[in-house]
Amino acid sequence: MAANQKAIDYDKIAELESFKKLTKKKNKFLWTLTAIFLTVYMLLPILTSYTNILHQKAIGDVTWVWIYSAGLFIMTWSFAHFYVSRASKFDKEAKEVIDEYDGGASK
Repeated sequence: MAANQKAIDYDKIAELESFKKLTKKKNKFLWTLTAIFLTVYMLLPILTSYTNILHQKAIGDVTWVWIYSAGLFIMTWSFAHFYVSRASKFDKEAKEVIDEYDGGASK
């Protein structure tokens, strides 16, 4: 460790209410996004294997399977974009937690 760097007390950061709030909010966001993604993604093999819903023609000879599958790509890219935009907000909040720790670390 460089001479001008101080040791970081991670336990103290973990005890901060703002850190707990950020962690809870981030986990809720990530688990919700994961649950939605997995549900929609896993519906494709279920609907194609056990039902005929997606085997119906939608536009000409194109069946709903193709449209649903294309929708999965769109969903994946949308979720990635949404996550990146939310991650920048989480980063700002994490910076605030660090600033709070740095302000109270000297006390």
